Amino acid sequence: MSLKIRLSRGGAKKRPFYKIVLADSRSPRDGKFIEKLGTYNPMLPADHAERLVLKEERIKHWLSVGAQPTDRVAKFFATAGYVAAKARPEQTKKPQPKAKAQERLKEQQKAAEAAAAAAAEASAGE
Repeated sequence: MSLKIRLSRGGAKKRPFYKIVLADSRSPRDGKFIEKLGTYNPMLPADHAERLVLKEERIKHWLSVGAQPTDRVAKFFATAGYVAAKARPEQTKKPQPKAKAQERLKEQQKAAEAAAAAAAEASAGE
């Protein structure tokens, strides 16, 4: 039985309210769960104390037993300090133009250099 710590949606239409629950990964999103571990109310301001409420002891217990948090819940736990934040890789390469476009750029650079050299010779000859 694979255990997930995830969000279970409640509240009215356009007024979401989430329970943070421990559930079997095969059960539906808003279906049966094993234990309620906290709440998340996105309608409250970010600095409000009741926006994110977590049961620290139970969360640490279930994480130690092997329950896997979903991506969003893992972000909540990282801000609370229960787990390490997921590393975001830095972008290593800038998008490069294709081969033909690179050839055109090289030709344009050569033409610009030749024009600059011709202009320098013309100004030196005067």
